[in-house]
Amino acid sequence: MADKKDIDFTYTTLDKIFRVSIGETGDFSGARYNGDFSLKLEEAQRAKHEFIADQLNIHERSRVLEMGSGWGPFLKFIKEKRGVIGKGLTLSDGQYQACKKNGFEVYIKDCRTVKPEDFGTFDAVVSVGAFEHFCSIEDYKAGNQEKIYRNFFETVANLLPVGGRFFLQTMTFTKNMIDCDAMDINADKDSDAYILALTAKHLPGSWLPYGSEMIIRNAAPFFKVVNISSGRLDYIETIKQWRKMLRKFSLKKYWLYLKLILQLIKDKEFRHMVQVFRVSPIKVCFERDVMDHYRIVFEKI
Repeated sequence: MADKKDIDFTYTTLDKIFRVSIGETGDFSGARYNGDFSLKLEEAQRAKHEFIADQLNIHERSRVLEMGSGWGPFLKFIKEKRGVIGKGLTLSDGQYQACKKNGFEVYIKDCRTVKPEDFGTFDAVVSVGAFEHFCSIEDYKAGNQEKIYRNFFETVANLLPVGGRFFLQTMTFTKNMIDCDAMDINADKDSDAYILALTAKHLPGSWLPYGSEMIIRNAAPFFKVVNISSGRLDYIETIKQWRKMLRKFSLKKYWLYLKLILQLIKDKEFRHMVQVFRVSPIKVCFERDVMDHYRIVFEKI
């Protein structure tokens, strides 16, 4: 899977810039517009949080674990709106420090290795945007992708009682995905080969599942599906709004950009990060239907 260095490259590198642009506890995952793109981004993210909490039956006595807590937006929501002090896991130092600063109970830990003896069991488990990082391209090429997913679902199941619910939000590849060996960072800049190679530079150590079918198949020994929907169009709109906010001028933000450039200018990967910011390859993959995005509610059987 993506290791701590990979996660820090993706998330800690942009930590301060993201919080200055999007908010101290901003979401770094697709919002839930549910067809109403007149909503503000904050409203659509709140709608996502409400949907998750309702689907998982979260109330003031619930024990909730978030696998991949980001900067703590969902932990903040359930604390303020449901009276729940949830626990969160992350591998990003930047996100961990920000969460601790804002009073959230967050730990640096690999989601795939958590056991009941670590924190106990829970009434509900949430994972928004972490699943993408559990399998690497090397794992995929070695034929281990489905084994990794089955083991993860078993890990989650061991943390829940029968009837306990798990919310998973993740990107996936579609039937239009090209062969992984065809990805080429030196290919034509408008080609899928280049866009996907650039996506891989943005998310090192990460490889997506092939459709919701692969996810559900590997969850089946432990969970039944209660609700599933595609959020591909919602994620396109989310990224559009992020790009506006990240580009909006402020002296503090652009000073952070300058510091980041000075830090990374000698890094051979830096030119790719510049292109990621300019092109937004994940958005292009969604627009070309090379990638999809799913919200799935599971119930332990």
